[in-house]
Amino acid sequence: MNYNTLYFEELGVCAEVASFCPEGAVGEWHVMLHVDPRRESFESQLRRLYEAEDRLPTMSGFEGAHYILKRYFLSDSTNQQPLMRQKVDVAISVIQQQPLDGSKVAAWLYLTSRQQVYSDHGTIVATHNGYRHLWHMGLVSNQGDSAHQTENILNAYEQQLRHFDATLADNCIRTWFFVRDVDTQYAGMVRARRENFEREGLTPQTHYIASTGIGGGPADTKALIQMGTYAITGFQPQQLSYLYAKTHLNPTYEYGVTFERGTRMEYGDRSHVFISGTASINNRGEVMHVGDIRQQTQRMWENVEALLNEGDMDYSDVMHLVVYLRDTGDYEVVREMFRQRFPDIPTVFSLAPVCRPTWLIEMECIAVKANNNPRYREL
Repeated sequence: MNYNTLYFEELGVCAEVASFCPEGAVGEWHVMLHVDPRRESFESQLRRLYEAEDRLPTMSGFEGAHYILKRYFLSDSTNQQPLMRQKVDVAISVIQQQPLDGSKVAAWLYLTSRQQVYSDHGTIVATHNGYRHLWHMGLVSNQGDSAHQTENILNAYEQQLRHFDATLADNCIRTWFFVRDVDTQYAGMVRARRENFEREGLTPQTHYIASTGIGGGPADTKALIQMGTYAITGFQPQQLSYLYAKTHLNPTYEYGVTFERGTRMEYGDRSHVFISGTASINNRGEVMHVGDIRQQTQRMWENVEALLNEGDMDYSDVMHLVVYLRDTGDYEVVREMFRQRFPDIPTVFSLAPVCRPTWLIEMECIAVKANNNPRYREL
């Protein structure tokens, strides 16, 4: 793993970069782009961010890189998304989760090399060495309540998976559910997801999917739920495993939700770990340190570390962190805590209430570590 920070001084843009590029193999880059607000409009900030984004794949250290995923964190998605450019060859995620550094836009970018990338039925497909990586972002429905919209979204996604001879239970690795007004709309999403998963064969006796369910505003004002997904085809079932960290966390179904704490995918040359949105919780499902942002942050770190360790990784393998805060007043404290403990990991902080009102903070991450397992094909 290599960490680097690039400054585009004339643009007022900072790029925090994590790269994993074994010689002769698929390279991977995770980048967090941050914009100096300069008291400028959204359009001006976005223009500068786009210019830095466009330069990155041409720069030293990004040889052969091409974009797979771009997630934009906006301060006002309804008014800002129409001003953004559209690309069909990249998975685009746009959500209202205001960056907490004072800007109107930030971005998480994922790039790879050596993979063939194309769009098929609204899905971005990246293929290499017999694997197909399926990224689909921005799935919404704008009819009915949060439960009805969730059901519509999941049904549409499952139909798309069938186009690739894939299923939710066998192939989906990671989901993100962004919920408008999470304090009131989350319960409907949870109910509909649970009912859909049961029909798809996802139960406490089988497995669920790594996921984040968090506050976020779709650009469509009638949309209460927005979903993003990542699935894979071409792997052997034994390559995929699930992370529980039962010393620190309890199974989510014990308090009525249906997701896995983490997922590990093993390839011949590396392993990927996807850590779900994780907060300050114990192994009885209880919120820890109510009202104390410092202690909640520490417990959250401890929980994520336990999950990483179960996946044979630690924080030195993490390629990016997304941190969600309920209260903007906690940003300065939390930012300093992260700066001291994780000075190099690309990180974005956004305003996004967690699914329980007493949780003040949540984070998710993706990690990668070199592996040498001849039983499986390389990525």
